[in-house]
Amino acid sequence: MKVYVKQNKEEIGSFAAKKAAERLNASISENGEARLILATGESQFEVVKALRQEDVDWSKVTMFHLDEYVGLPETHIASFRKYLKERFANYVPLKAAHYVNGEGDVKANIAELTSLLREAPIDVAMVGIGENGHIAFNDPPADFDTDEAYIVVNLDYKCRMQQVGEGWFDTVDDVPSQAISMTVKQILEAKCIICSVPGAKKIKAVHDTLTTEGVTNMIPATALKNHDCCILILDELSASGTPEEYLK
Repeated sequence: MKVYVKQNKEEIGSFAAKKAAERLNASISENGEARLILATGESQFEVVKALRQEDVDWSKVTMFHLDEYVGLPETHIASFRKYLKERFANYVPLKAAHYVNGEGDVKANIAELTSLLREAPIDVAMVGIGENGHIAFNDPPADFDTDEAYIVVNLDYKCRMQQVGEGWFDTVDDVPSQAISMTVKQILEAKCIICSVPGAKKIKAVHDTLTTEGVTNMIPATALKNHDCCILILDELSASGTPEEYLK
């Protein structure tokens, strides 16, 4: 894992987008196409906005995403399908966009999406880290062993409160208790992972991820430390609780 500390979330977004574009363009040059996983949530606003402005032949890029709430309609403000369409896919002419669908036959939806995802390797996975240390919706204790690409997970209280704090839901009781999430093992299959983590609310999660020895499913983001190409991008706020020696 390589750690970068930028001044603010706007700088994180610009830097993450440029790193992703470099990887996507390299894959397009080599393979004629590229495959991308995009994260959602408040922490990714600047990343997604900057990425759509990069000079990439988007007609050769296939996009997937990480997670979606079970039973939540796409019309809901918190829907991640809605998020990605309104903030990214509507702006760039993607070759294809494959969304996690938590409505209807969830088991069938997961099977179809898994088949599409595994047609070829993922070149770039853009992710974040939650306040409870999760990646995607793999809350602690995360399942590090499953070979499935997507699973239905139970969302813990801290995760659900984060969604309220970010303004997606009015109360914790409004937040769905389950979601479909890309698994930790599947995320780690990406050739390169770009992890953007801004803001003071992420101080503890960043500290615990970087200072904890080894890997633990109680801090799911620690799994990223074992990846050969993981770029962790922090801002001055999110990095402020972590000793300097862990930020090099």
